[in-house]
Amino acid sequence: MSYEEKTTWVSAVVTALVAGGYTIFIAGRMGSGPVEAIAYQMPLLVAIGAVIVLAIVGNILMSISAAVGAEIAEPGSAKDIDRRDERDIHIDRRGELVGYYVMSAGALGVLALAMLRFDQFWIANALFLTFMLGGLVASAVKLVAYRRGF
Repeated sequence: MSYEEKTTWVSAVVTALVAGGYTIFIAGRMGSGPVEAIAYQMPLLVAIGAVIVLAIVGNILMSISAAVGAEIAEPGSAKDIDRRDERDIHIDRRGELVGYYVMSAGALGVLALAMLRFDQFWIANALFLTFMLGGLVASAVKLVAYRRGF
């Protein structure tokens, strides 16, 4: 498994776990009263910060383990673990492009919510869902391309 594929796995797992956790947390609050009364702002900011911090920490830990594994397998080979070839560049480009399409469609939906004067709760959560879904789709496209070929 290439270094780029490993970083994609880290991103996908972190995004899925944080988005799932936030969704479960907010869904648990939705039955207790009107959604306008739900204090979603701090959990949303925590979820965004958690995605960023956990992705950084996950990539650091993955990089360390990859370097240690490369050194054990062949001394002196750790300096080549993050080398990208043309295939990695094309896979990354395609995955990000599809992710941008998803985010663009989601942004149009969020814009429609705002124009229809939906509550801020729905607008903020739709925007969060759009970003999380775009990241997951981009990661999925990359992982499929790595596994099935480009």
